[in-house]
Amino acid sequence: MTNVTDQDRVLIFDTTLRDGEQSPGATMTHDEKLEIAELLDEMGVDIIEAGFPIASEGDFKAVTEIAQRSKNSRICGLARANFADIDRCWEAVKHAEQNRIHTFIGTSPLHRAIPNLTQDEMAEKIHETVSHARNLCENVQWSPMDATRTEWDYLCRVIEIAIKAGATTINIPDTVGYTAPVESADLIKRLIETVPGADEVIFATHCHNDLGMATANSLAAVAGGARQIECTINGLGERAGNTALEEVVMALRTRNDIMPWRTGIDTTKIMHISRRVATVSGFNVQFNKAIVGKNAFAHESGIHQDGMLKNRENFEIMRPEDVGLSGTSLPLGKHSGRAALREKLSTLGYEVGDNQLKDIFVRFKELADRKKEVFDDDLIALMSLDDDDGNDHLQLVSMKVTCGTVGKAEATIEMDVDGQEVIATETGDGPVDAAFRAIRRVHPNTAHLQLYQVHAVTEGTDAQATVSVRLEEDGMIATGQSANTDTVVASAKAYIHALNRLIVRREKAGPGADAREISYKDLS
Repeated sequence: MTNVTDQDRVLIFDTTLRDGEQSPGATMTHDEKLEIAELLDEMGVDIIEAGFPIASEGDFKAVTEIAQRSKNSRICGLARANFADIDRCWEAVKHAEQNRIHTFIGTSPLHRAIPNLTQDEMAEKIHETVSHARNLCENVQWSPMDATRTEWDYLCRVIEIAIKAGATTINIPDTVGYTAPVESADLIKRLIETVPGADEVIFATHCHNDLGMATANSLAAVAGGARQIECTINGLGERAGNTALEEVVMALRTRNDIMPWRTGIDTTKIMHISRRVATVSGFNVQFNKAIVGKNAFAHESGIHQDGMLKNRENFEIMRPEDVGLSGTSLPLGKHSGRAALREKLSTLGYEVGDNQLKDIFVRFKELADRKKEVFDDDLIALMSLDDDDGNDHLQLVSMKVTCGTVGKAEATIEMDVDGQEVIATETGDGPVDAAFRAIRRVHPNTAHLQLYQVHAVTEGTDAQATVSVRLEEDGMIATGQSANTDTVVASAKAYIHALNRLIVRREKAGPGADAREISYKDLS
């Protein structure tokens, strides 16, 4: 048997909570960040980039608490190249048993122009800030942002400076998704061969997916000598997203014959965390998404189905069980009991306590009364929406909608507003528009609807509709979701869910406060 060495090991650095959350509208609540961090920790992620501590008080608190709770992963925070950022980052991550400061600066000609620094001035700044970070923390990562568009000689120069200043990991970001696999591999290989001291640090790769090559570029970088991949769950991230964790991990596992490297990820936990990230971010996974898409293990054509029946390896290069799928989709019905529901949830990756099961069972029965059969995806939808955050300022009591081919739709909404029942009727261009207008009459607001998305959980006319709503008001963004066999009801509940979150965030932020104190949309 081949001996496993450090050279065979690729570290997985997950930045879902930092770079992933920079997706417009993907802001997560404090509790959601803690939950995702716990799932990442349990699945074997080596380094969790928990946030950007100086960005806001909320980010600082989240990174601090994640650092305190972490059991296995190294907890990392992001900091720009200045002492205030680095000090704030250290204050947050120092509570972790294993911690890291990640500091960066843009080194390409375009990015050097932003702070208006000469090459020498930037080189001095890199030396000062990396040295400062290393004096605080033994584990320091440094990134030359937009590295793939930085002049070769200057890139080598600043990496050498960062290594001499104490950086233990050198990350090479393809910030705008510009490079290609052959370049990615060659760049890492040449840097390791050229830069003095390169053999004493770990080289990492951070790729964006603007040209659809993030996964390929990351794997190519590993072939070139990188031993850390920066990635996010579901490829979440700004613009076209980041390298998807599930893709690189399963590629290394499935094609270990030509990519002889390993990770420490428990792949059976992939589907569960993928679903949770999709829910809390409000970004649904496309059906044909590799590894975690709904159709990734579906076979409809006759030829494929025949081949699967004869030998699943004819059309499946991975087993569904390897990524946490049960491999079956056996429905429950209205006569099913709590024990059957608990067992089914367990096979789907959900371990629930007695009190939680009691609440879910009530909703399961309500759904079973409306549907003949409740499938796996229906249960996943129920579990994904099992997070009201305690936001009950606004509650839907009842609604009635009339619409047709003549005239406008009309919606009458009865809501509980902090214990007081309020009724309003409004018309609109369709039942959903009328319902939203009625809700706004009950609870006046200036929130802008950024996203309204509907998709059917299962097939059939009695299928549950899962509705996602994203609202923005005064710089604060909140998402809401709901599922119901009635699309209009699901829409109203999702809208109210988002409004409740906005109310809570406004209360926590205080008068005149913005959702974030520092904008970091382009700090990959």
